[in-house]
Amino acid sequence: MASDAVLEVLSPAWQAAIGVILVVVLVIAGRSLARRGPSRMNRAVVVTGVAVIGVVAIGLLLTAH
Repeated sequence: MASDAVLEVLSPAWQAAIGVILVVVLVIAGRSLARRGPSRMNRAVVVTGVAVIGVVAIGLLLTAH
């Protein structure tokens, strides 16, 4: 039972760390895509949007007790 309490305390920190890493990766990918031109940017925005929705959906499913 004690390990569950520790995991509950650490969970928000891990979520924040994962969020920061995702933002950094998206910024780096966005910069390189912006250099390639608008045709690739449209596809990248759609793919990124779908990926974000997927991550949020999985997160909601995993946190729903």
